[in-house]
Amino acid sequence: MPLRRKLILAPLALACAPAWPQASAPVTLAGVRFEPGASVGGGALLLNGAGIRYKAIFKVYAAGLYLSARAASLEAAVAAPGPKRVHIVMLRDIDANELGKLFTQGMEKNASKDVFMKSIPGTLKLAELFARKKKLASGDAFSVDWVPGQGTTVVINGKPELEPIPEPAFFQALLGIWLGKDPADGPLKRALLGQESPAAPPS
Repeated sequence: MPLRRKLILAPLALACAPAWPQASAPVTLAGVRFEPGASVGGGALLLNGAGIRYKAIFKVYAAGLYLSARAASLEAAVAAPGPKRVHIVMLRDIDANELGKLFTQGMEKNASKDVFMKSIPGTLKLAELFARKKKLASGDAFSVDWVPGQGTTVVINGKPELEPIPEPAFFQALLGIWLGKDPADGPLKRALLGQESPAAPPS
């Protein structure tokens, strides 16, 4: 390629490059610290992005997405090889059963019919878990981890709460809550995908 053409195209490439979060430093949101990396199922993951879920003007929870490869879309996050993690820390008290219902609605709205049907066994187990917990308090933390060959596990305050849910469609449908076409929170989606400041307030 001629040198002149390279000089013209170089700034364009830089302008189009996504503003990925830096993996070398933790991200702190509303007092919640997200480490730049995590180990899940023996795999090393990087923080793809982190943000805050708002309801009106109220902060509900902080969430971080950990993947083995950078992703700028739901499809890329699903396709990323190896383990995956969504880590959530509550920023206010909330009825766990109500949160479970919102998760189920978000999964149904964003998953294809085929994916949602395959995710139903896991969705029912998750709903039972939230109904059993009754309440999630401010400061409670839970992780939803996907490990190939094992399935999805839910860990609340460091304690595994469910046997692994084997269906890959279940974790895919869960990701759709935050990264799908009709996400729970648009700014949170963009923050998790590294496209927006993690502290951006609702528009």
